[in-house]
Amino acid sequence: MARQERAVRTRKAILQAAGEVFADHGYAGATIFDVYKRCGVTKGAFYFHFASKVELAQAVLDEQVSGQIGYLEVPPGERTVKLQDALDVGLLVAHRLTFDRMLQGSIRLAVDQVHEINRRIPYQAWIDVHTRILTEAQERGELLPDVDVNDAAQMIVGAFSGVQLMSEVMSDRSDLEERIGVLYQGMARAIATPETLRQLDVTPDRGKRLMARVERMEEEQAQAEQQVAG
Repeated sequence: MARQERAVRTRKAILQAAGEVFADHGYAGATIFDVYKRCGVTKGAFYFHFASKVELAQAVLDEQVSGQIGYLEVPPGERTVKLQDALDVGLLVAHRLTFDRMLQGSIRLAVDQVHEINRRIPYQAWIDVHTRILTEAQERGELLPDVDVNDAAQMIVGAFSGVQLMSEVMSDRSDLEERIGVLYQGMARAIATPETLRQLDVTPDRGKRLMARVERMEEEQAQAEQQVAG
């Protein structure tokens, strides 16, 4: 069991270091040497977990949708309308992009012209999540009658991708949360009923507040696990 836990920690450390390296240098500029030196593991330990840079990059990219972090999940809480969930996904990710190096690396891999990895996975996962949420919002009468949820989901994901890239270029993402807030205000006016629109919260600090809720939940879960182990 101790060996298995150590292997899990090592893999996590490698992925974290890889996220930082890919965020700084992109896929083409990153090397395996950079990664295992940054996280302090041996070359052998690295290759025990990942056979190549392609495999490593795919693992970092997949963390957006299938890792333990849950970037496409929003913490439970009081929401007056379902459409808020769709906006909260992006608002929380926008906040995380200001500090989360793993996510930064994954996002850079998603927009880099890297044909060796499957960059469709995170985009399709984002679209699927938004389609599901928007479908429920539509069933609740929160969307305008002529809204196509599939088109709306792709519009939200595509627009977020473009705005975050522009923010990175223009301000190193220092204004990302404000830019996403403005984007979501405009998109909400295009798809939400007036009554729904009045109940939405797209203020720039909402992502930070959601992150604080996530951290509280993680702390409570860690304490519960310690109590069980003790």
